[in-house]
Amino acid sequence: MVKTNLYTILIITLNFTTFAVPLDWWEDASLYQIYPRSWKDSDGNGIGDLKGITENLGYIKKIGMTATWLSPIFKSPMADNGYDITNFTEIDPIFGTMDDFDALIKKSKEIGIKIILDFVPNHSSDECEWFQKSVNREDGYDDFYVWADGLDDPKNPLGQKLPPSNWVSLLGGPMWKWNKKRHQFYLHHFLNQQPDFNFRNEIVHEKMFEIMKFWLDRGVDGFRIDAASLMYEKVFENGTYPDEDRNTVTYTQNQYETVQLLYDWRKFLDIYQKENGGDTRFLLAEAYSPISWLDKIIGNRTKKGVHSAFNFALLELNKTANARNVENLVDSWMNVMWKKHQIANWVTSNHDRDRITEKVGQNKTDLMYFLVTGLPGITITYYGEEIGMSNGDICTNCSKHLKRNNERTPFQWNNSTSAGFSLSNNTWLPVNNNYKNVNVQNQLASEKSPLRIFIALQKLKETRAFKSFKDKNGFSYNSVNDNVFQIIRRSSDEEYRFLINFGDNEEDIGSFLSLEENSQNNLMEYRVVSRNSPHAIGDTVKLTDIILMPFEGIALRRVYKD
Repeated sequence: MVKTNLYTILIITLNFTTFAVPLDWWEDASLYQIYPRSWKDSDGNGIGDLKGITENLGYIKKIGMTATWLSPIFKSPMADNGYDITNFTEIDPIFGTMDDFDALIKKSKEIGIKIILDFVPNHSSDECEWFQKSVNREDGYDDFYVWADGLDDPKNPLGQKLPPSNWVSLLGGPMWKWNKKRHQFYLHHFLNQQPDFNFRNEIVHEKMFEIMKFWLDRGVDGFRIDAASLMYEKVFENGTYPDEDRNTVTYTQNQYETVQLLYDWRKFLDIYQKENGGDTRFLLAEAYSPISWLDKIIGNRTKKGVHSAFNFALLELNKTANARNVENLVDSWMNVMWKKHQIANWVTSNHDRDRITEKVGQNKTDLMYFLVTGLPGITITYYGEEIGMSNGDICTNCSKHLKRNNERTPFQWNNSTSAGFSLSNNTWLPVNNNYKNVNVQNQLASEKSPLRIFIALQKLKETRAFKSFKDKNGFSYNSVNDNVFQIIRRSSDEEYRFLINFGDNEEDIGSFLSLEENSQNNLMEYRVVSRNSPHAIGDTVKLTDIILMPFEGIALRRVYKD
């Protein structure tokens, strides 16, 4: 990587081998997150399903995606929309059948889309058979979950026991729940209905390997590990738990044992690939953890960990963000994870966080496409972001748990009934009111729509310059000034330069760009332009003459000549 700035006149000497450094399929993947309940309903019951995904998998291919991650589709009472699982190897009937899943896998192999499943190893549903056996202290399941005796209440020694510690769940309230039948507390990082597994029990480990093998045997290409930092908690040798300072997670997240567990899972997948052939089976960890902990779970000199961990830095962007803010956030990842592991990925929203348009505003939505596509590594797109979907107005004054439904409204395919998501007017969540204007059909018909811009940018990832990001001088980025962010991608024969103006003023940046030139070939061609750009594809411009309009993003191409 080359990092450029205004205070250093950098002379870049192109030093490329004939071919780019080989990439594994996941290293520059375009990963599309599908929230199955909200993507496509095939049977008119108002809930998205597996058949709906299979029937429209070609759309994912058309917009340039190479893989898709499915949020949970397993049997569940749906207290947390599928993240509370009763059976980890069965499809919930609302999504279809195992035959439907097998048909999806078959279709994905035919068209070249990798399927990544959500793997939820931290907890189950309290309706899971395993939990019921644990409540009853059945052999082999007695300590299958995290159980603990309560503490005596000094104010009421004969009354209700107090929780074993003061830990607070991620959704608010105590992390411990009293079970009347067993007369103990159980741990839950999330809802009361989601008891945590006890990974100090070897049988739990065996069950997790069985679950992964079951889905690998059915043809999945990897797993997104949900809540990857939560599998272990601090416990003293006498079985008691320490209290935690408020607003800290010293004892409840990011424990050393969890790192070792993730190493074991990577080893399992590598052995599976060796024994069964095929492409790399991919592990992507979700953890809202310090970068120092994410660094550990990738691996070290002797052990391999997960292939990558979600980079949530860009989730911090807001309507006032400028190029300096962007540079700092990009640096926070690249200065550690790229330098040590040569991996990167870019996330701007998901099923738990506001959509891009809510965070940065409509006028900057397509600028985010330029940013995440221009940067090296994996691009991760939450369904609907490619058309600029906004949050629904489902829930405002409600719990943190329910408020997340605002970013989970049905996908907007066209301007027909329920936005083409379903034939039913009664969908599981209301369709956003803006669907008649914001939808796939409209945007495919418009030359300068968010979707058309998104697709054009994705196509650049197939070029030699984009495939060369692990070569020496294969990419660089910097903030040209307070408002303009620049990304450069190079191969031995071409260069792409992304210039993104996050400000609301014109920016004459030609003089800044000329500082970095070491070539007489100063002429570049517009290859992709944002909605706010006055330029057309195919226009040419000298770098020294570039003026960016407010909120304009451009992708320029230059061919190197002998």
